[in-house]
Amino acid sequence: QVQASGGGLVQAGGSLRLSCTSSGRTFSSYHIAWFRQAPEKERAFVAVITWSGDNTYYADSVKGRFTVSRDNSNNTVYLQMNSLKPEDTAVYYCAADKYNHMATMTGMYDYWGQGTLVTVSS
Repeated sequence: QVQASGGGLVQAGGSLRLSCTSSGRTFSSYHIAWFRQAPEKERAFVAVITWSGDNTYYADSVKGRFTVSRDNSNNTVYLQMNSLKPEDTAVYYCAADKYNHMATMTGMYDYWGQGTLVTVSS
């Protein structure tokens, strides 16, 4: 029900913008989070935005570098990633929480996309 896109290969210090889209009519009423999973590591929380876009929360590792935003008229949530580091390399997933917990745990999210690969070279 949700799909992440926009990944690619970028040099350290560069930027990428990921998009999370949905064809569902209820997408704009859900909190949306971004998670990432590096090779041989567990999926980790990155950022979350409320359904209205008026509140956000970030993992310490990305705070000040990443910005999450949304355009409900286009059913899209964005993750702007600046000052990228090699340790940001991962598959990035977006997820929707139909109960709007504003959570950081994967188990609190109901709908997941397939993910998009971000590779940051040093």
